[in-house]
Amino acid sequence: MSEDVDLLTIVRTQLSTALLGDVLDAMGHTHQFLPPGLQPLEDSHMLAGYALTVLEADCVGGSGVKAESAAFGLMFQALDDLKPDEVYLCTGGSPRYALWGELMTARARELKAAGAVLDGFHRDTRGIQGQSFPVFSRGAYAQDQRVRGRVIDYRCAIEFSNGTRVDNGDLIVGDLDGVLAVPRAHAREAIENALVKLKGEGDVRDMIEAGQSTAGIFARTGIM
Repeated sequence: MSEDVDLLTIVRTQLSTALLGDVLDAMGHTHQFLPPGLQPLEDSHMLAGYALTVLEADCVGGSGVKAESAAFGLMFQALDDLKPDEVYLCTGGSPRYALWGELMTARARELKAAGAVLDGFHRDTRGIQGQSFPVFSRGAYAQDQRVRGRVIDYRCAIEFSNGTRVDNGDLIVGDLDGVLAVPRAHAREAIENALVKLKGEGDVRDMIEAGQSTAGIFARTGIM
């Protein structure tokens, strides 16, 4: 098992976005959460994988040249380029159409991708749910992107509406509390720090349940 897979297993089984967000703040990375509102289709889904970044743009009426073959821009190329444990991470278009659906999910699963995060809508909800594949989005909306948007680039740096920048290959973590990006170069340190914080929070909970005051506990531990 590779080092990267080991790290992903730790994140998926032991950590949360809250823990990682806190330690990233302490490390000086204070703007790592993607915009609020990105939620999993199923509450139980925990997402951890490395970003395949995808940039979407709006259009009107589809492509002007070779409209059918270029209707989705580079979407098919980006989807087919997914590697095992990568996350299809898309932003850039306006919230007027779906960025992901059932058949894209089937292809991503076949490629052993870790999930998809859409800064917009998904569609084919029932078809996605039946595939046990983590998809995070702003909600369901069936309107197609074919004549409304296209992928214009992928594996490039992308920026979300709240100013969060994500580079291709960054660690993406998602749960019910949101989605955040961990810079790839600092992923191991962040995970190690989060494990320490996890242990500390367990100790603090024991103190609370023993009747100690939160003010006193925080003064001694710096955790709350």
